[in-house]
Amino acid sequence: MNYFTFYQLPETFLPDTAALKRQYYAFSREYHPDFHATSSPGQQQEILHLATLNTNAYRTLSDPDLRMAYILNSHGLLDEGKQELPADFLMEVMELNEQLMELEFEPDTETRQRVEAEVNALAETLDAGIQPVLTGYEMLPADARPQALQQIRTYYLKKRYLLRIRESLAKFAARS
Repeated sequence: MNYFTFYQLPETFLPDTAALKRQYYAFSREYHPDFHATSSPGQQQEILHLATLNTNAYRTLSDPDLRMAYILNSHGLLDEGKQELPADFLMEVMELNEQLMELEFEPDTETRQRVEAEVNALAETLDAGIQPVLTGYEMLPADARPQALQQIRTYYLKKRYLLRIRESLAKFAARS
């Protein structure tokens, strides 16, 4: 079952977090296995399934990155082999990765901080650029959503690249 349908919420990248939490707690009470201990084994199994669905749905929809991946996956946009990104971004990332390789051989706090600042600036630019798309997605007519989803997919993939670079930077910072 679709998590948004389960919670009776529209598919959105920016859900009403209070409504999401209210629905989660309501279903947590409704589907708690202890309240169905005297039910038939089949009903108990169904309640356990719904309780698990509730937990997974809340965990996914309450986390912005998991929610974004969930929506993109539900539209078949994160399939293997469909991970191409714009060449200009890949060049930027390649330059950052080269600087990371240099850091691996010659640790330097100043270089690490410069790379970190470049990554942060790139991430801020990406976030600012995608925010209007995320905000307006829910109101888009159905025929305009595929284009918005492609933009969000590109953002998501770029963000994952930057996350890997940040993880590498964190390793270098830990060594310092």
